[in-house]
Amino acid sequence: MSELVLEARELGKTYTEGPLEVEVLKEVSLSVARADKIAIIGSSGSGKSTLLHLLGGLDVPSNGEVLVTGKNISAMSGKQRGRLRNQSVGMIYQFHHLLPEFTALENVAMPSLIAGTDIDKASDAAAALLERVGLGKRKEHKPGEMSGGERQRTAIARALINQPALVLADEPTGNLDTNTAQETWQLMQELNLEMGTAFVVVTHAIELAERMDKVYELSSGLLGQKS
Repeated sequence: MSELVLEARELGKTYTEGPLEVEVLKEVSLSVARADKIAIIGSSGSGKSTLLHLLGGLDVPSNGEVLVTGKNISAMSGKQRGRLRNQSVGMIYQFHHLLPEFTALENVAMPSLIAGTDIDKASDAAAALLERVGLGKRKEHKPGEMSGGERQRTAIARALINQPALVLADEPTGNLDTNTAQETWQLMQELNLEMGTAFVVVTHAIELAERMDKVYELSSGLLGQKS
């Protein structure tokens, strides 16, 4: 059996809004092995981003548990989750969330520096990743000086800098034009093959989701496999 990098076991998430309780997720289970490519689709408001935040330890479930590389992040403190996330999980967002005052190189190197890597080593690794994603000549540019596609490729490089076992991506092409979105997905698939990193991608783009190994749909708080 392939090594599991992520296990979600009967996850539930309920939010309290005044006198109301809103159940967003109901007994969601998911297993992700090394190098898997998994898409999660669903309508707006179906809980896709909530699920991704639980999988990445950005939030905690109301019930159930999440294991990343065999470690139960649901039982960890916020600081412990942050440390594990830095070591084992890369995050990619629709709006990239790059730090505007830093260059592409500095943005990509940041997670490595947070992990305690020497600045020269972190910079060298960041430069190599930017070269790999086609931005070797843009490493000294700040986000405001780059196109949307370039910013998203920088965000992908940043997510991979610590060689995580798992990358979680929330609508990573949702803010891009069709051609740039296609190029971004192609890059992610190439890096998946080269580095063996598992990808779990939330997306509205059905035609792109179908290129993944497995497609799951989240509806009425329940997760079911489509292919």
